[in-house]
Amino acid sequence: MEYGEIISWIHERTKFGIRPGLTRINYLLEQLDNPQDKLKIVHIGGTNGKGSTTTFLRCLLEQQGLTVGTFTSPYIESFNERIAINGQPIPNEELVELCEKVIPIVDKMDEVPELAHTVEFEVLTAMMFDYFVDKKVDIVLVEVGLGGRFDCTNVMTPLVSVITTIGLDHVDILGDTIEQVASQKAGIIKEGRPVIVGNVSDEAFDVISKEANSLHAPIKRYGVDFDSQYLQPTDNWGETFHFKSDKVDLKQLSINMVGKHQVDNASVAIEAFNEVADMLHLPVSNRDYQKGLQQAFWPGRMEKISDEPFIVLDGAHNDHAMEVLVDNLRREFSDKKIHTIFGALTTKDIQGMIGLLQSVNNLDLKVTTFDYPKACTKELYEEMGLTAYDHWQEALSDTLKEVSGDDLILITGSLYFISQVRQILLGE
Repeated sequence: MEYGEIISWIHERTKFGIRPGLTRINYLLEQLDNPQDKLKIVHIGGTNGKGSTTTFLRCLLEQQGLTVGTFTSPYIESFNERIAINGQPIPNEELVELCEKVIPIVDKMDEVPELAHTVEFEVLTAMMFDYFVDKKVDIVLVEVGLGGRFDCTNVMTPLVSVITTIGLDHVDILGDTIEQVASQKAGIIKEGRPVIVGNVSDEAFDVISKEANSLHAPIKRYGVDFDSQYLQPTDNWGETFHFKSDKVDLKQLSINMVGKHQVDNASVAIEAFNEVADMLHLPVSNRDYQKGLQQAFWPGRMEKISDEPFIVLDGAHNDHAMEVLVDNLRREFSDKKIHTIFGALTTKDIQGMIGLLQSVNNLDLKVTTFDYPKACTKELYEEMGLTAYDHWQEALSDTLKEVSGDDLILITGSLYFISQVRQILLGE
């Protein structure tokens, strides 16, 4: 089969929707000789921050000379980046080989009612585990797809589990309270395996800690067992902070990603790294932390793509992420006029997200639809009393006529929207 045919076949599985549960993935992995049991894994869940935390952790591990596999979603630049080794996406021909191995198994499963209709994410998860065993990677960082307890990545026993943040998202599946969502996320905790918890509310932590205690899993909480001191922004693009835990006391760490939340994500990654380093007896020096962190980059997250004009992309794709973005705008860009172009999916709380943006005094907002099946339409925006653009390029064209001096152009919303904008503006 050709690469294009493979991608079409994988995407065709999306027609079966989101189907939480582990029966299909367990059967599929059994047919592949359970590759997930042959790998050292860190399992990373949470509402937001998974991608950035994974990237920080990957770079810290790479600094130790390890070969690191990552499984992330959604993709920003290319589909293949979802399965990567040391940040390099799986080559087309190897993705084709993997898929050709899995297709006959899935075809047979489709003939059995209780195994039928394997979805895209299940197929990719199985392919990912098989690929990383074949490539003999040293360690794999696996992002949860949705929730945790019944997510199809939840089929292995990791070295460490990580829960980054807890917010309300996918409420139709995960529940409409913080406690319900936290219970789903806590489902990735395993017997006796340490769990690192990021910046979460007391309500969420209570649920997570009960799960951890019931499984005799050591738990470490950000702000209690390890912490950071955020230093005021400098003229450089990025952040600087101190980090302290029972293992290390690190001063003046710098990262190239913007926002206090990225300091939180980096801190969680450092603590997870320390757990892994102890288990694998890695000889870590204080300089290794700085070297590793400075390599970390995650596209579409407060990403500056142009200085003149000053354009930033940020995939604030749900309420929780938008709250973080608005906090960053107030903290770091209060002295600038912010021209914002927003596009989102109808599955999100669009009015809530727009309300957050409109609460920023120095922000001018334009909304737009974009080319994606669930993208909010011009008509839906107008029902909310907003004038919308048919094409984001038109919104950007009008914005460019309005900017002056060092004004900021912020393009935000759905990660699918950001991906499209990024590819066109960067000519990729």
